[in-house]
Amino acid sequence: MSTMVQSPTTRLRLRVAPGAARSLVVGRHGEAWKLRVDAAPEQGKANEAVVRLLAETLAVTARDVAIVSGHGARDKIVTVAGLDLAETERRLTLAIDDRRRAG
Repeated sequence: MSTMVQSPTTRLRLRVAPGAARSLVVGRHGEAWKLRVDAAPEQGKANEAVVRLLAETLAVTARDVAIVSGHGARDKIVTVAGLDLAETERRLTLAIDDRRRAG
């Protein structure tokens, strides 16, 4: 009998501001993470930008990031496959810290 190892999946709350000058992770917004994306909120472009930004920031593939709620709203819930919550939070925080050091 083979045992299948389940990959961790993390759910994140996001607050998204579309139409920004550039895409970046801003920081915390209550229990959510605040993101700015450079795409307009039309025809799914901002949602695609959210997925790209999270995939790049978290070093996962875009197919590992899925918007599960809030497709047409600023408040969204996404899942990230392959990372547990602690590692996801660490990578998001690191992205903010790196930007502050560079800025």
